[in-house]
Amino acid sequence: MSLQYLKTAVAENDSEKLIRYVRLHLGDGNEAAGRKEIDKAWIEALKLMLDVPATDREFIFATLNNQTPATLAHLYFYLHFQAIATRSVGNNQRALSRLDDHQI
Repeated sequence: MSLQYLKTAVAENDSEKLIRYVRLHLGDGNEAAGRKEIDKAWIEALKLMLDVPATDREFIFATLNNQTPATLAHLYFYLHFQAIATRSVGNNQRALSRLDDHQI
């Protein structure tokens, strides 16, 4: 899928095309695998929050308040993969390397 495909989907407010892109991208071309990767990330994030550990909330709010939406979007992707990177390899590591190469 091309950048133009994504820009057209945004212009047409076609969330289904965007969701499909994310699933295919995270699943290395396999939409079901991408859905599973998204679910795993949510589960890992939830596990971390259940213990209610001490967190640097000032840092979180400062980041949210002082960064551009584009920067926050990139941060979201990095955090998504970081949350599950310690639990598995494969798709997540390839996706992290694509982030490092600015391919996402």
